[in-house]
Amino acid sequence: MSDPIRRLLAHPPDLPVVAGLPALRVALEDHGAAVVQAPPGTGKTTLVPPLVADLLGGGGGRVVVTQPRRIAARAAARRLAHLLGEPVGGTVGYTVRGERRAGPATRVEVVTTGVLLRRLQRDPDLPGVGAVVLDEVHERHLDGDLTLALLVDVRQNLREDLLLVAMSATVEATRTAALLGPEAHHPTDASDGTGAVPSHQDPGDDSDDSDDSDDSDDSDSSADSGDGDSGANNGGATSDEGAPRGAGAGSPGAVSTAVPVVDVPGALHPVQRRWCPPPPAVRRADDRGVTPAFLDHVAATTRVALAEHPGDVLVFLPGVAEVDGVVRRLAPAAAAAGVDVRPLHGRLAAVEQDRALSPGERRRVVVSTAVAESSLTVPGVRVVVDAGLSREPRTDHARGLAGLVTVRVSRAAAEQRAGRAGREAAGAVLRCWSEAEHAHLEAHPQPEILTADLTALALELAVWGVPDGAGLALLDPPPPGPLALARATLAGLGAVDDAGAVTARGRAIAGVPADPRLARALLDGAAAVGARRAAEVVALLADDVRVPGGDLVAALRAVRRGGPASAAWRTTAERLRASLPADHGGGAAAPAMTDDLAVGAVVALAHPDRIARKRAGSEAYVMVGGTGAVLGRGESALRGLEWLAVAGVDRRSGQRDATVRSAAPLDEDLALEAAAPVWREEDDVRWEQGRVRARRVTRLGAVELASSTLARPPAELVAAAVRDGLRRDGLAALPWSEAAHALRRRLAFLRTAVGEPWPDVSDAALLESAESWLGPELARARTARDLARVDVLGALRRLLPWPQAGRLDELAPERLTVPSGSAVRLDYEGDQPVLAVRVQEAFGWAETPRVADGRVPVLVHLLSPARRPVAVTADLASFWATGYPAVRAELRGRYPKHAWPDDPWTAPATRGTGRRR
Repeated sequence: MSDPIRRLLAHPPDLPVVAGLPALRVALEDHGAAVVQAPPGTGKTTLVPPLVADLLGGGGGRVVVTQPRRIAARAAARRLAHLLGEPVGGTVGYTVRGERRAGPATRVEVVTTGVLLRRLQRDPDLPGVGAVVLDEVHERHLDGDLTLALLVDVRQNLREDLLLVAMSATVEATRTAALLGPEAHHPTDASDGTGAVPSHQDPGDDSDDSDDSDDSDDSDSSADSGDGDSGANNGGATSDEGAPRGAGAGSPGAVSTAVPVVDVPGALHPVQRRWCPPPPAVRRADDRGVTPAFLDHVAATTRVALAEHPGDVLVFLPGVAEVDGVVRRLAPAAAAAGVDVRPLHGRLAAVEQDRALSPGERRRVVVSTAVAESSLTVPGVRVVVDAGLSREPRTDHARGLAGLVTVRVSRAAAEQRAGRAGREAAGAVLRCWSEAEHAHLEAHPQPEILTADLTALALELAVWGVPDGAGLALLDPPPPGPLALARATLAGLGAVDDAGAVTARGRAIAGVPADPRLARALLDGAAAVGARRAAEVVALLADDVRVPGGDLVAALRAVRRGGPASAAWRTTAERLRASLPADHGGGAAAPAMTDDLAVGAVVALAHPDRIARKRAGSEAYVMVGGTGAVLGRGESALRGLEWLAVAGVDRRSGQRDATVRSAAPLDEDLALEAAAPVWREEDDVRWEQGRVRARRVTRLGAVELASSTLARPPAELVAAAVRDGLRRDGLAALPWSEAAHALRRRLAFLRTAVGEPWPDVSDAALLESAESWLGPELARARTARDLARVDVLGALRRLLPWPQAGRLDELAPERLTVPSGSAVRLDYEGDQPVLAVRVQEAFGWAETPRVADGRVPVLVHLLSPARRPVAVTADLASFWATGYPAVRAELRGRYPKHAWPDDPWTAPATRGTGRRR
């Protein structure tokens, strides 16, 4: 048999996925798409692509297989090529950022998801591709979700013949199958009215990806965890002919028809679980990250694993710094014991990654980031040590701060990690947390689309032609708030117009293999500092290099001198420089500027909202975006500088200021140039310490540059400042007379009893409408003493509605005339108006008075001659009939000079003592 793929399928290795291959073949023949659900270790990455290639035949096009990380793409290609008995680059090849090993004979090409995303953006027709296999879709990276959605769009509207397989190690299979269904979506905005997606390949592009060097670029948003290639951080250029329009799962009238799900059960060996929490005094993390004490505990647990269990040990840690820290702790003793300690993460050179993934002659400890969680097989592993931490993207949208943060691992991820110990034989997992803690872990990790910065995703959507993502088959829609902020960021970069459509500048930014902010810094920084230096600094930022003291200038000089990270950095820098258009300084000489300021200038262009100026009399800074920032503890060459261009910050819950993780020096001129759109001059009038303070202020965002006293501030700003002062200090700052209080109480009563048009005079309403009733007084006030002279009674009268104001004394009279002839004041302070009158002045008063057009009876407080209440009634007739005899019997002996008649109905009312009867 001459066909190596058919030869492999005729005699496949003994892997669980073999049992599911016939069902997958039928599903693809009948439906053109399928979902394969299989846990890690079943062989899906190894045998599904050959099956799809065999289904296509020799002339049916290439099978493109995606992996979320470069290291996994290379490993998958090598594994399959080995099974075929061929070198990589023949029947099986791969393309990752900066490296391509594929040729005309390649039938299965393994790529990172970012590479496929760029190809789709450049030409959605995917010429020469007959099938796409999306692996590890359960990881829910941004670019993975987006690529799946775009492929569904392409199949619906352009390439019905394109075979599509989505593979997942965990749940989501049913949802994914529904999205892939042939009738699950309807086109919503086809340019020709037929629903077909127009091809938009650039006229100057070569349709053969193998000849396009840009095609080997993919994104690298997970640099901090060392895993690379995850996150939708770039996009290829498209022509002006348009872009595919989405077809939405939520479209009216859509019928959901799921494609088949091929479920392959796992074949893991038993894995013993052991709980190894750190001592109570050991914190896992503090404001500087994972603590050295916790890394000591992970290293100690690894030594226990070596001593008590056979086989190689795989240790999971959240990021590169933690991997290196544990390697340093283990290496000396391990070497003496004949054990090799190998790091494994996305930043390592390929030869170092291969060394970690290849079995050796001696026992090994492989210390890895999450790269080994599901998409890689590390042979020989019998024991897993899990630190229980993961690094995930998080965004503080209120402050515009995004980055990777260390969080507790989810239960699903912990199970996947544990499963690595049971792939080849029975094994064990040592978890660095307690069983009680395990019960409180999140069930699954959050999809990146719900937690990450969406600026890169928004640019990809704009390039595709659906700025809001409407109609695309996304597993989860982007949250409206974060997406709106992302589009605002792109508008600030000039990448999209007011409608969200991509601009020519946006296409240029999308053509740079980097986050849109970094792409902008490269494009604009090339002219400012020279193409080479701009590319070097952007490469430094893309790799998120951390250095003691956070000094990026020192970091640049260090990588230029050489070292472990230099080779990868230099490759990235060269790739970025090559991506510069000729009109963006690609061949220009470097302008005369020191490296210190050149680094700061590029950082400022990437993150103008993080330009920071030191607060007067403080070591803290305020950034243009409004967030406070402080340098981390320890020595730093940045300490004391007036201006900083901040690249990376950490802000933990409960902290007022963010901690600067990396920055470079800057001066005011460069700051003004980088953040020019937020420069403004304005009148700042505010109430401070009992007086109006008026200044003319020049600001760069939230950073104050200069100010001068404003002698004649605008009246409306003064009024607003005093109103704000009243909101803080309360209405008690005004001189309320008793008459003003009384009028306010009467108005409040009418508002409750009658309603409109009588005004709301609650504290909140009066403060909100202060300009309407206090306007002239507010405009004249400058100090608290001015407020003390305000005529509050006169101001309140401005609120009286006309012409109803003429009925105020009728509806809510200030006084009522009682039978004795006295005009007694009504008290409106409570829920019901109160009239307090001596009993003798009410003789003969049979009908209880009412106010508010008779709606509300007055509550009468009948008083003794000493003006003490003896009865409270809203029914005078009832009182005279039943209550008065008891009052008379009790009080006539105590007050003999006052009238206490037997018949109060006919007795004359008196103001004085009267005559006893």
